[in-house]
Amino acid sequence: MARTIRCAVLVFPGSNCDSDLFKAAAAFPEFAPEFVWHTTDSLDGFELVLVPGGFSYGDYLRVGAVAARSPVVRALQKVAAEGVRVLGICNGFQILTEAGLLPGTLLHNTSLKFVCETTPLEVGNAQTAFSSAYTAGQVVQVPVAHGEGNYFCDPQTLEQLEANGQVVFRYAAGRNPNGSLNRIAGICNEAGNVLGMMPHPERAMAPWMGSADGHALFASLRDALLAPA
Repeated sequence: MARTIRCAVLVFPGSNCDSDLFKAAAAFPEFAPEFVWHTTDSLDGFELVLVPGGFSYGDYLRVGAVAARSPVVRALQKVAAEGVRVLGICNGFQILTEAGLLPGTLLHNTSLKFVCETTPLEVGNAQTAFSSAYTAGQVVQVPVAHGEGNYFCDPQTLEQLEANGQVVFRYAAGRNPNGSLNRIAGICNEAGNVLGMMPHPERAMAPWMGSADGHALFASLRDALLAPA
């Protein structure tokens, strides 16, 4: 019998995509997802941590700022440094930048409006644990839903991200819903075990959802985690 992958789905006050993310992981028999409350102070034993979208702590101070100082994110910083895979989506991406697990920050959309639409994404790097089931340059359809998804960083950081292949997803040419630098939609850390992205692959898991293009992201994670050491 194939082994199962213990997977944490973090839950903060204000999370609203945690159930969607749980169901996306549960669609694979190899994943064994568990909800983990924000007051938890250890993530030891988990091989994958999923940080969902929503409005953690009501977006007080700024998006992701309060969540980044919660006990579970301190635990997340520890296991991420040990190489555990981490996926942060939308508000999860914002939390990862606030916690210092990814460089840069997410600003208000340049339109100053909330955007909610299915957006074409280009796969910038298909050689990561999060994207190996795609091909480089492939254009996929994944929904976005955010008011503060405008990725920004200093010029040196941007140069490093591009040079190191850390831009895993970018909005397709001509479609930049939030004004992100270089059309960045998702980046990984230098070690390659932490990914943050604004689009919602958990909302693109089957044709009836309008797109099944998010399925390959979770398949990539499954394959990476089950690969021989």
